[in-house]
Amino acid sequence: MNPPLRITFLGTGTSTGVPMLCCQCQVCTSNDPRDRRLRSSLLIRSDNTTIVIDCGPDFRQQMLTHHVDFINAIIFTHEHKDHTAGLDEIRPYNFIHRYPMPLYASQRVLEELRKQYAYIFESTYPGLPQVTLHAIEPGCPFQIGDIELLPIQAHHYKMPVLGFRIDNFAYMTDVKTISDDQWALLEGVDTLVISALRRESHIAHLTLEEALEWIERLAPRNAYLTHISHLLGCHADVESELPPHVHLAYDGLTIE
Repeated sequence: MNPPLRITFLGTGTSTGVPMLCCQCQVCTSNDPRDRRLRSSLLIRSDNTTIVIDCGPDFRQQMLTHHVDFINAIIFTHEHKDHTAGLDEIRPYNFIHRYPMPLYASQRVLEELRKQYAYIFESTYPGLPQVTLHAIEPGCPFQIGDIELLPIQAHHYKMPVLGFRIDNFAYMTDVKTISDDQWALLEGVDTLVISALRRESHIAHLTLEEALEWIERLAPRNAYLTHISHLLGCHADVESELPPHVHLAYDGLTIE
């Protein structure tokens, strides 16, 4: 059993963020702060351990906003840039705390990081990010500090992506399909975070309707929708349509 956790949504937006550049739609011009969405990322804290899931291009801003002065590890769901583009920003943690940042991901994603950030691994230039790489596999629990996580594999179109279960909490972003054996690892969750990009069908992402079908089947006590695009609609309008136990997540939302 894990210790009590505080889980904060650092970002709840899709790859373009919300508002999207050049767009003047109702969502992108909204004055509701819940309609301003940085790229999706999650902060998980116990009293002794701090974990970040995905560090996209808004990572520095997110760390400053939430006063995250120490990170035990960063975990990656997959290799797309909206989930990895902030990796260079770990350098202050290296400088101040004098430790290489542990990175956890599937072996395939670790190899992609080696390619995307070849200068980190192929140069001895001073001041580069310092990291240690740790491969994780679906269905095989792993430990960071006092928090144990269970990786769960789904697919983002044809790309394997990892979600994570911690006791009765599960986080699944950028998902479209999942196999029966991995679905079984989600059964019994009490709180589910699931992506819901928009209303219209998408080849690589769950729609709002599809996400609600996952929620109905898993029957969690509470569910939160994330990785949201401006095409889904204004936060207040969408929230009013949802069942009582389902909510749109928003940047800065913290759940216990």
